[in-house]
Amino acid sequence: MKKAIFFDLYNTLMRFWPPLDEIQQASCRELGLTLRKTDIRRGYVVADEYFNEANAEEPLALRTPEARAEFFAEYERRILLAAGVDVNLKLADQVWQMAMLVQKDFELFEDVLPALQRLKEKGYVLGSISNLRRDMPSLMKQLKLEGILDFSVTSVEVGAEKPYAPIFHAALQRADVQASNAYHVGDQYKADVQGAKAVGITAVLLDREGLCSDIVDCPRISSLSELEELLATSC
Repeated sequence: MKKAIFFDLYNTLMRFWPPLDEIQQASCRELGLTLRKTDIRRGYVVADEYFNEANAEEPLALRTPEARAEFFAEYERRILLAAGVDVNLKLADQVWQMAMLVQKDFELFEDVLPALQRLKEKGYVLGSISNLRRDMPSLMKQLKLEGILDFSVTSVEVGAEKPYAPIFHAALQRADVQASNAYHVGDQYKADVQGAKAVGITAVLLDREGLCSDIVDCPRISSLSELEELLATSC
């Protein structure tokens, strides 16, 4: 029986380089704020939930430049607040603007290629489901995921973002499997876990920082290296 595994992209398979916690720490230091990288990473976990919820309600691409600027100031404020520093929106915006000056690129997490190659060898259909607005063929080539991921589904082509059902249904159609034979792995509880479960896909939460111990309604892993064993015990 054919089975498929879908993966979120950002913070699941890939991350920014230089790391965002380093960029944030340096930007905050320039403005007189001292934060630890571990606290900043915790801040991103909280703020990214806000990002996904707000973006699902009204995509950022459809907002005015002024509205996007206000959104990212609030996003930054939530990062800093969850990291232990309460600042006003003006200072949050200054931190955000400084962080945006740093040139960034994407890179894979170290555990990605070994894990995906083993799953590929076991015969799983592998795909990505992402809300990113990027040229996926170029990104897959850059990340050396061509030939490993069988397909990528994006919110742009589907016209719906995670956690909404159409993007998951599109992935099921591309993989040619039933929801009961599919898994989705992602780092966001609402967008990835709740979205997948709503259409009958088994969801796996990737909690790299160990900050989601309160989530108990789905399997939780800290590295993709744990996924193969999890799937073996759940089949």
